[in-house]
Amino acid sequence: METTTQKHRIDWYLFISIIALMLFSLAVVYTASSTISELKTGSTDTLFLSHLGKIAIGIVSMIIVSGIDYNKYKRFTKPALFIGILLLVFVLVGGQSAKGASRWISIGGISLQPSEFAKFAMIFHFAALLEKKQDVIKDFESGFVPFIVWTLVICILIALQPNFSTMIVIFMISFAMMFIGNVNLLYLIYTGIIGVVLAGVYAVSAPYRLARIQAYLGGDEAGGEAVSYQLKQALIAIGNGGVSGVGVGQSRQSHMFLPESYGDFIFSIIGEEFGFIGLFFVIAIFGFIFYRGMLIARKAPNAFGYFLSVGIVVTFSIYVFVNAGVNTGLLPTTGLPLPFISFGGTAIIIYSIAIGVLLNISKQAGVYKHEKSFLD
Repeated sequence: METTTQKHRIDWYLFISIIALMLFSLAVVYTASSTISELKTGSTDTLFLSHLGKIAIGIVSMIIVSGIDYNKYKRFTKPALFIGILLLVFVLVGGQSAKGASRWISIGGISLQPSEFAKFAMIFHFAALLEKKQDVIKDFESGFVPFIVWTLVICILIALQPNFSTMIVIFMISFAMMFIGNVNLLYLIYTGIIGVVLAGVYAVSAPYRLARIQAYLGGDEAGGEAVSYQLKQALIAIGNGGVSGVGVGQSRQSHMFLPESYGDFIFSIIGEEFGFIGLFFVIAIFGFIFYRGMLIARKAPNAFGYFLSVGIVVTFSIYVFVNAGVNTGLLPTTGLPLPFISFGGTAIIIYSIAIGVLLNISKQAGVYKHEKSFLD
């Protein structure tokens, strides 16, 4: 007979997988950031300690949130989304600028990226709306307009920062959730076509975005040389690693050759130090997380839990796919981190909270107890 405790356990497979990625990130971020950290701060471990602090906060947040009933969030999804939109507006008028973009705000000396909060606020609200509107989900006015209006408001505000890559990701997440929620497929197709055309126009409207496209297509014109340099260095790093890697801490590309070696291009450093084998295991862990997430979604106690699980899992999957694609030259260069591994602040904490919600859904769904026999 199963005890009450056994019936209310989180999915330990998912939890351990996330913790493994976080702990692995500590080693990789340290080796990838030590050189630039010393140049910027005079100490090789300044950036590492910052990352360590975010990881610690993330783990604590994940554990705390995993114990909160996810159904309690339903009543707060719309206010949270309004707050996210207000933060996006604020970042345009009073945000911190870096590399020609205004994407951060400072609260109490802590830098926050509102787009991360707005993204997950949208996921939570869409999950609540999809559950509420299933009877009218095929209607244009009731089942499509509310979702596309929220999507456009968020995407436009993020495009104005400008942050093209995050805008595209949020658009993809929105459409994935609407598709899973059975929104009329024709509406999605027509809007998708219009969205692709507008995104194409927006992509070539700024020299630096055009340069990225030219670099992706093999040209070095109009600033594309600087962009292609990043990709070339990333590919050199992966090539240096070969099958088994050059060894932990032995990366050469992280010594000021590869920009963002501890951030958006950390995937390449993993390939250099741990080789194809290391990259395979990292991708395998992310694949396992996707599997566990979709299993949790399938067994979710209600529609809100199902749509929420799918939204969270799809988000992580898109980020992993895009980051790996950029690092290997399959996709144009863009600034999206590798979840739970790349150096960061707001993203790691918010991702951890999202996983905490997913763990709570798994606990209420009894996913772990159904597979307990594998651990006995």
